[in-house]
Order: sequence, then C-alpha cells, then structure tokens
Amino acid sequence: MSASRRDFLKNAAALVAAAAVAPQALGAPALPAKPFFEISLAEWSFHKALFGNKMTNLDFPVIAKKQYGIGAVEYVNQFFKDKAEDQKYLAELLLRCHDNGVKNHLIMIDGEGDLGAPTEAERRKAVENHYKWVDAAKYLGCATVRVNAFGKGSAAEVQKAAADGLARLAEYAQKVGLNVIVENHGSYTSDGEWLLATIRQVGRPNVGILPDFGNFCIRRDTGDLYRGKCIEEYDKYKAVKEWMPVSKGVSAKTFDFDANGNCVETDYLKMFKIIKDSGFKGYVGIEYEGEVTSEEEGVRKTKALLEKVLKTLG
Repeated sequence: MSASRRDFLKNAAALVAAAAVAPQALGAPALPAKPFFEISLAEWSFHKALFGNKMTNLDFPVIAKKQYGIGAVEYVNQFFKDKAEDQKYLAELLLRCHDNGVKNHLIMIDGEGDLGAPTEAERRKAVENHYKWVDAAKYLGCATVRVNAFGKGSAAEVQKAAADGLARLAEYAQKVGLNVIVENHGSYTSDGEWLLATIRQVGRPNVGILPDFGNFCIRRDTGDLYRGKCIEEYDKYKAVKEWMPVSKGVSAKTFDFDANGNCVETDYLKMFKIIKDSGFKGYVGIEYEGEVTSEEEGVRKTKALLEKVLKTLG
C-alpha cells in the first residue's frame, strides 16, 4: 500500500470518528433536544366512562394510543380492584399494551387503608395491603406506584405515622426497583410544607411526590379536612417549586379552558417554567376532571396545552 493511500485511509478514519462524536462539526444537523417531559395519560380522566361501563380498564391503554396518540399510561386501581393478583388478567392487559406500543408508567392506589393510621397494627395491615399492587405494577413494567399519606390525629401525629408507613412500603418497593410517590390528595397532604416534611422524614431515595395542580385546600368552612367549601388554599406554584427536588412525576390537572385553550385554574406556562427550571425530566400525566367539557375533549385540550407548553419552553 502506498504512503498516499495509507494517509488517505488514516485521515478518513479520523473524520468518521470525529463525526461520531460531533456530527455538527462536519456540517451535519444536530440532533433535536429531547423535551424536558413526556406526556402520559391518567386513567382518572375517563372515570365517568369507566364507572358508567362505557370503557374497561383493558380498553384504556388501547384507547390512549389509538385515539389520543399517547404511548404511556397511568392506571387507577379502582378500575381493576379485584385483579391485582389475577395473573391471567394482568397478562392480557400487558399483551394489549405490547401490541399497541404502550408503556405502563404507574398505578394509583386508593382504598387499601391509611399508611398514616394511628396504631401499629392498622399501619402494618395498610402497608401489606399495598404489596399486591406493587407486585402488579412490577409485572406490568411500571416504574412507580402512587399512594396516599392519610391518617387520623393531629398534623404532627399523622406525619410521624405516615412517614413510618411510607418507609415500610418503600422498603418493599425498593426490592423490585419501584418508586413510591404521594399525591397532594386532601387533608394534610394538601399543605405543601407538611407533605415535603413528611417525605424528608421518610428519607428514602425511592420515595417522592406527585404534584397535582388541584387539591391544595388546607382549610374548609366546616372545619372538616375533607368536606365543605374551601376557604384557604396553599399556593400551588410555591408548593410545586418546593416539591420538585423530590418529585418523580407531575399530574397536569385541568377542569376548564378559556377560548384560547388555556387552563382557567392554573397558569401552565408559569407552572411549567418552575418545573423546567428544577431540572425535571420525566412524565407529565394528563388528568382531566372537568364538568363542562366532555372527557374526550378535555383530554384533547389538555394534550394540546401541554404540547403548546413544550413548544414555548423547549
């Protein structure tokens, strides 16, 4: 081989290596930056259709992909309550997801007891009740389960008990590589400072928060934690800013929209600027819960709004 041929091959190899590292240096277009969040769809958006038997849990992931173009889903255990340990059912659900290119992201768990129950026996039972859903989530390929941090007693008493219950559940979930996240879902959990302090008290890397843009009522006219007209709310923007360092997802709640397709209750650009500035990378779940617009249209409008946010903020 001549010296000139050797030099040519050597230079060509160097150029190929350089292009692999920095293709834009050779004039090739740079790869587009990955968006700072991906859109998922929370099953609760269709709670009317599901409770009305117009849709089933098995239908949900297929509808999410085929009708809305959303390839990641968030289940609610209420809609397959007796199926957590039904391997045949879970296998059918997983097959439908695989056949339609749908990723299972999380399961929202309700009705399995208070993780912040006042007695040791009650807490242990509640934690153990959640195990089957952790196992189901693992089987379905989920990354996370969403739980509640409810209990009875003073704020300090419930916080101490909930931290204990969450830690026990997190230990079980960590063995199978799952996260446990708490949503602001009423009672003390709607208080931003209380919820953050509870999560920090747990102190486990697989425990975090699922910020929901609704559910920030901390005082009602009845004095009841759950019922009555809300007369004081925790600042949602302040809460999300405080929570993002320990958040492992976001619930994009919507109720109503203005003529321009913006959410009436939440300034999405302001909220997502906070989320982006936190360095968050993950799923943002559509959770439509309005009464004026149909569930179908509400989901579409929320998706369009999130896509507008991504286009604006990058």
